[in-house]
This record gives sequence, structure tokens and C-alpha cells, in this order.
Amino acid sequence: MKTDTLLLRQINPNFAQGDRVTSQAFRPTPKDQHLLSVDDGDQITAAAAFDRFTTQTQGRSIGVMAVTCEECSALNLGVIADGVPYKEHVSIDFRGLANSKVESCGKKLAVQARQRGWLFQP
Repeated sequence: MKTDTLLLRQINPNFAQGDRVTSQAFRPTPKDQHLLSVDDGDQITAAAAFDRFTTQTQGRSIGVMAVTCEECSALNLGVIADGVPYKEHVSIDFRGLANSKVESCGKKLAVQARQRGWLFQP
């Protein structure tokens, strides 16, 4: 991945208030083991990622937004191209951060994603 690689994030409908996506969409929950799931935008389009997420995994999404590897790096968040459960899968690593830091990083990532806008909406 390059510094400007888009990391595609599916937006759960519970994480939007009207047209505004909340920071909840950009921070992991405890069940995620502090790893936020995204897709490598160099390997898959936003539309294809949405289609796979909603049809193959039956996931709920209202669209796709993104942050970049560089934006994660600026927050000292690791980006792991783990390729699991599929080859385009990437994790943004929040492990080891206090809850307050997780929240602040999620807010900053959400601001950047909102500024970039939707990459795909059905």
C-alpha cells in the first residue's frame, strides 16, 4: 500500500445521523479486538467492496467512505494488510490505546472521511 491508498470503510446505518457519519464508524468496538476493518482501495473499488459486504457477508451498509494510510500514520495508527478473511482486507490498529485516545482518533478519521465524501452509495 502507498501513503495515499484509500482504506475503504463500510458505514453501518446505525453510525449515521441523517447525512452525517459519526465517529463511531471509524473506531473499533471491543468485539473487534481494537482492529478496525477496512478494504485496500488499491485492490478493490468502493462499489465492489460494498457489493461483497452486503451480499456475501449480509452486512448492513449505507455506503463507503475512506481514510488514507497517511492519515492513519499521522495518528500513530498502524495499518495491517492482513488479507483475512479475504485478500483485500486491512486492519487499522488501535491496540494499546486508551479509550479516550481511541475516541479522539476515531473523531479525527471521521472528519477526514467526511471531508473526502462518499466514495459509493447505493
